Amino acid sequence: MKVASVLIPLPVAEAFDYEVPETLVLARGDQVTVPLGPRLIRGVVAEVRETTGSNRRLKAVAGLVDDPRLPPRTVDFVEWAARWTLSPPGEMAAAALKGLRAPRPRPERRVRRVENRQPGRATPARTAVLDALGGRMLAAADLARAAGVSAGVIKGLVDEGVLEVVEITAETAFAAPDPDYAPATLNPDQAAAADAIAQATARGGFAPFLLDGVTGSGKTEAYLEAVARTLGRDPAAQVLILLPEIALTQDLIARITARFGNAPAEWHSGVTPPRRRRVWEAVAAGACPIVVGARSALFLPYPNLKLIVIDEEHDGSFKQEDGLVYHGRDLAVARARIEGATVVLASATPSLETLWNAQGGRYDWLRLAARHGTAVLPDIALLDLRQAPPDPQTWLSQPLREAIGETFARGEQSLLFLNRRGYAPVVLCRACGHRLTAPDTDSWLVEHRYTGRLVCHLTGFTMARPSACPSCGAVESLVAVGPGVERVEEEVRALFPEARTAVFSSDTVPDAKSARALIQSMVAGEIDILVATQAAAKGHNFPNLTLVGVVDADLGLRGGDLRAAERTFQLLTQATGRAGRADRPGRALLQTWTPDHPVLQALAAGDRDGFVAAELAEREAASLPPYGRLAALILSGENAVAVEATAQALAQAIPNAERLEVYGPADAPLGLIRGRRRKRLLVRADRDVDLQGFLRAWLGRVKVPGSVRLTIDVDPYSFL
Repeated sequence: MKVASVLIPLPVAEAFDYEVPETLVLARGDQVTVPLGPRLIRGVVAEVRETTGSNRRLKAVAGLVDDPRLPPRTVDFVEWAARWTLSPPGEMAAAALKGLRAPRPRPERRVRRVENRQPGRATPARTAVLDALGGRMLAAADLARAAGVSAGVIKGLVDEGVLEVVEITAETAFAAPDPDYAPATLNPDQAAAADAIAQATARGGFAPFLLDGVTGSGKTEAYLEAVARTLGRDPAAQVLILLPEIALTQDLIARITARFGNAPAEWHSGVTPPRRRRVWEAVAAGACPIVVGARSALFLPYPNLKLIVIDEEHDGSFKQEDGLVYHGRDLAVARARIEGATVVLASATPSLETLWNAQGGRYDWLRLAARHGTAVLPDIALLDLRQAPPDPQTWLSQPLREAIGETFARGEQSLLFLNRRGYAPVVLCRACGHRLTAPDTDSWLVEHRYTGRLVCHLTGFTMARPSACPSCGAVESLVAVGPGVERVEEEVRALFPEARTAVFSSDTVPDAKSARALIQSMVAGEIDILVATQAAAKGHNFPNLTLVGVVDADLGLRGGDLRAAERTFQLLTQATGRAGRADRPGRALLQTWTPDHPVLQALAAGDRDGFVAAELAEREAASLPPYGRLAALILSGENAVAVEATAQALAQAIPNAERLEVYGPADAPLGLIRGRRRKRLLVRADRDVDLQGFLRAWLGRVKVPGSVRLTIDVDPYSFL
C-alpha cells in the first residue's frame, strides 16, 4: 500500500503516517485532510512511499484539499527551518499555509475600454472617463475618482457598450512590473552593486551579498535596479523584499510603484485576511512577481524565487520571539540556499554576524561609501551632560535647546530621538517607594499622559492612573520618573510654542495608514520638530531634516546584554543618519553622561571599522557569536515548584559534550510574566559543535510535564 507522511499543526516532532486510498494520487506538498481523533484536520504531505505492510493499522487520508500544492522547495525549507529551530515541523508547515485561513475572495470587478466602440454622445464627463482610463483596467469607483465624475457616468458607458466589466481572479490581480518604466540614474558604486547582483541572478545558484552603504547612499535604488534586470531577463522570476517593520513598507511600496509602474504585493499583519489569501494564491500561481513583507513572507509558496532582499538586515525586529521562535534574516539566507537564489543583506550598520561572514569571504561584499548626489554625512558631536546638565525635571540641555532654536529659525526640521514610549517609564510612590507593575508580571507600568493610563508594554495590560498608592494608600503620592517621548514633547512645546511638534512612536502611529500620514506630513514640511522612538530612526528620508538630537545616548548601553554595544551603535547611527540627506548639511548632537564610552567615541569619530574590530575581538575572546553559538531554554508555568523541578531535572540530565557549556538554571530577568514563573538555561558552544544535535539528545532525556512550557531559542537575541 501507499503511505503518506503528513505534517499537521501539532507540537510533535515528526509527521503522522496515513494510508493513501487507491482513489487518491498524492505528491509531496499536497494539502490534505486527515482524521485526528474525532475531527478532520488539514495537513501537508511531506512524503509518499510504498510499503509492503505494517504492524499497525493506519487511518486513511480523508481527502485532497482544493488548494494549490506547496512547491517542493517550500516544503524543503519548512522542514529545514523546523530542524534548525527545533520547532514542530507541522507548526512550521502551518506558517506556510497561514494565508489560506480566510475564505477565498470574490473576483475583483474592473472596467476596460471596448475596442473600436465610441460613445454615441461625447460629453465632457464621458471624455474625462475615457482619458483617465486609457488602456488600463480599473475598478469603477477608482475610475470615477480619477476622472472626477459620478458612478452614473461609468454605468452609462457600460450600458452603451463602450466599457465592459471584467472579473479579475486572484491569480491575475497583480499587474506585472515594467522593468523599463522609470530607471534610476545610478552613481558608479550603485551601478557596480546592481551589476553584481543581477549577474548572480542570471547565473543562477545560491549567491549571498552584503550591500553595505552609509545612510543615504542609495542602497534601495541599487537593489531595485537589480530587481529590474532580474525581471527583465526572466519575467516569470519572483522577488521577495523583507523589511523589519510595517511602518517601512509604505515608503518602499511607493518607490517600487514609481520605479516599475505598478505596486507590489504586501504581506504583513496589517493586510486583511482576504487580501492575504489573494496574495498567497497569486504567489503560488507564479502571478505575483514582487512581494514586500515582514519576516512571515518567507513562508509563502514561491515556485520561482530568484532574489531575496533583506533590508535593514541588522534590525532585531527580524527575530520572532513568540510562537515559532526564529530569526527572519537567518531563515532568509537558508531559503535562498534551498531555492538556489541570490540573497542581498542590505544595511548601513550590518550585524556583526553578517560583517564576519563578509570578512571571511562567505558573502560578497558590496560597498557604497558616500551619500547619493550632493548630500554628505552629518557631523556628530557629544554633549557632555556632566558639564551642561539639563535643568531639574527637564531633559534637554541648553546646547541642544539652542540648536533646536537655530534650526527652527532657519525653517529646517529637527528630530529628537528617545527610544522610550509613553510619558514616563516608571511610576512610583514618594511615600513608600513602591513601583507600579502589571498584575502577575515583573514589568513596570509606563505612564501615557495622552490617554491618562498606565500601560504594560510587555503584556498589553492597561489601567487608569490611580489617585492613591496601591501599596500604602497614600493619596496623590504617585510621581512619574524619567522621560518618555510624550514628556520630551511636552518640554518642546513649552520651549517652542510656535513650532509644529509631533510624536512618532508605535502608540501614536499604530498602523501602516497612520504611519504613512505622519511621514507624508514630515516630508511636506508640516512638522517642525518630531519627537520619535526607533519607529522613525531607520529607512525614512526627510529632505528638510537637518538636526537630530539624541536625548539619552546612554540608554541602550545599560545592562549586561551581549549585543548592547552593537545595538546602540546601530540604532544611533541610523537615528543620526536621518539628518542632512538632501542638499542641506546636517548635524547630530548626542546627550550623554558617559562621553568616554567606546561606542559613543566611535560614533563621534565616524569610526565604524574601529568599533567593529574591537567588538569582534571581545566576542572572539569569549567564544561568543559569531565565533561561537548560543541557545536558550526558557521554562515557564503557573506552578513555581513544577518549573523549578523541571529546571533541576534538565540540569541533571545534561549530556557530556566537549567545547560546550551550560549556564543555569537561573531566574529569568523577567521572572514573572502573566502569572507564569520563568527559569532560563543558556548553552554556549563552539561554532563547529552540532548544537541542535546536542539539544535533541539532552531534551530526549527529560519529560517536561504538561504544566510547564519549554521554549527553545536557538541564537537568542533577547535575554529577558
